Amino acid sequence: MPNRLSDATSPYLLQHADNPVEWWPWCEEAFAEARRRDVPVLISVGYSACHWCHVMAHESFEDQATADRMNSLFVNIKVDREERPDVDAVYMEATQAMTGQGGWPMTVFATPDGAPFYCGTYFPREYFQRLLEGVASAWRDKRADLLDQGRRVVDALSAPRTLPSAQPPQADQLDLAVRALVRDYDNADGGFGNEPKFPPSMLLSFLIAQDERTRPHQTAEEPTPAALMAGGTALAMARGGIYDQLGGGFARYSVDKAWVVPHFEKMLYDNALLLRAYTRMTRRPPGGTALTESEHTALRAVAEETADWMVRDLRTAEGGFASALDADSEGEEGTYYVWTPAQLREVLGEEDADFAARTFQVTEEGTFERGASVLQLPSPPADRWRFDRVRAALLSARAERVPPARDDKVVAAWNGLAIAGLAETGALLERPDLVDAARDAAELLLTTHMVDGRLVRTSRDGRPGTSAGVLEDYADVAEGLLALHGVTGQARYAHEAGRLLDTVLERFADGDGGFYDTADDAEQLFSRPQDPTDGATPSGRFAAASALLTYAALTGSGRHRTAAESALSAVSLLVEKAARFAGWGLATSEALLTGPRAVAVVGDPADPATDELVRTALRWAPLGTALSRGDGADDGGVPLLRDRAPRGGRPTAYVCEGFACKLSVTTPEELRAQLATP
Repeated sequence: MPNRLSDATSPYLLQHADNPVEWWPWCEEAFAEARRRDVPVLISVGYSACHWCHVMAHESFEDQATADRMNSLFVNIKVDREERPDVDAVYMEATQAMTGQGGWPMTVFATPDGAPFYCGTYFPREYFQRLLEGVASAWRDKRADLLDQGRRVVDALSAPRTLPSAQPPQADQLDLAVRALVRDYDNADGGFGNEPKFPPSMLLSFLIAQDERTRPHQTAEEPTPAALMAGGTALAMARGGIYDQLGGGFARYSVDKAWVVPHFEKMLYDNALLLRAYTRMTRRPPGGTALTESEHTALRAVAEETADWMVRDLRTAEGGFASALDADSEGEEGTYYVWTPAQLREVLGEEDADFAARTFQVTEEGTFERGASVLQLPSPPADRWRFDRVRAALLSARAERVPPARDDKVVAAWNGLAIAGLAETGALLERPDLVDAARDAAELLLTTHMVDGRLVRTSRDGRPGTSAGVLEDYADVAEGLLALHGVTGQARYAHEAGRLLDTVLERFADGDGGFYDTADDAEQLFSRPQDPTDGATPSGRFAAASALLTYAALTGSGRHRTAAESALSAVSLLVEKAARFAGWGLATSEALLTGPRAVAVVGDPADPATDELVRTALRWAPLGTALSRGDGADDGGVPLLRDRAPRGGRPTAYVCEGFACKLSVTTPEELRAQLATP
């Protein structure tokens, strides 16, 4: 019989709806039931694309004997960490505090009031069964100790936390961050640190901005350290197995330091952030950068293929973007993506199979499991026509395999990141279909995800979920809407972004210049999460700073600019010892150093010259520049467009800082020259 998860909107919860475990969703009724039965609570947190979550589910949660123990000894709550990041955050902090590490699945034993007293991650079935009995025995015989442990954890994690006062980082501190990153940089394989190695998408945006600020556009100087790290990392990932060499898009991380074997799940947020980074890296000609012309061309292709993969494989019927593709298919990780020489011969024939094996590094020994290889592309193919033909044949054959499951849940924050990436890429690559995809996702967020004037975090099949939007949702959606406004000229997107940011200032501010990750009227957990550091996505604090800064440049709002500057003060505390976990804050700080600039383009929307000025602004303005587009007749209530008219009837651009604007220009060459001048 289905359990209480059968009506959930979360695909992850639905995966467990037929477990013999009598799961509850996260709700007050579950804790009330634990109090009534006088038993502890077992909280299991994971997400749909998590490989080890599947393993624990198959071993334990689908096992009747284990389920019987869980049902008799505990009230069991299943949580989708993507749907409830607040719940995940507070219990992950407890797990890390108790064990020194964290991960998913996360397994938490708590009192009926929600206080955690024992935490862990994945447990093999036999150990897990013994653990269940041990915790239940301790609850019966040593309850006072467990309650005391829970109280101490809650007291420690709920204590007020304030950061030392600081100012937003200045140029010397941002330079210091680069030097700190150089120490962690892998000169051989790109990226930072050792295995497992994650795509440093937010650091790439910072390094690109830092390189552009410290190296004038017009010269062909030696590449800066920032350019070398950004280019080396982007090339290594694009050539490795972490990048899907057939279908496009990046996997979650590499289990080795050389990017060869990925953990095969593919997440929307990774690809949205990497799309923006690769587009930004290749938006200008390669002269003076760390890239050769052929490398520049290859990375631009990666950006376009990633955008196409997002639209092809993640777009939902309602116009949003699904959260993820699973790592597993047919019950095994990576089966959909890997190849043996025999499989190549079966699809391609002998000669083309030999070519494919050499090109993609497929060997008899294999780079993965059971003699299979993850496709890599360490060097550009000599015969491009043959390569394209072979790749198309392999992609077609792969489409006949059982595909990984897709988590169709639409997460507001990650869709905001996707909107920004698709809007910018579509405009720069002259792909209006990508801009249209961004627009469709924005419409879904502004309709389905807006309930009583507030943002809902998730939806599925056009049905809004019940979880309130958190800080990253408001900030990332605002960021996406502001980027979309700049590309399309629709004033509504700027106004909606302003409304979201007003909620950020009114509901999330901590009174000390920063932000909580949950609103003041959200469900109150034992601790109110607040983490300034970036994780897999930009921290809510730095995402808010970025959107607030852009909005301030568009509107002249001192309130929004001051809030952005205050939020960025945390970057100054992280630059030397934790720069790897402040990439979005560092990138936003680079924008603050440049003003940030603002560019208003006005002209007939149907005139190609208007589009060319927009592309010039996207290509040559410093990263973080606020872009606004209008028709020159109606400013739509956007202050930056006020009194901006086409000059001589021609599309015209205005480069401004703090609403002090340079002379208007009408050609891409003039606009580029203005943007190159401090």
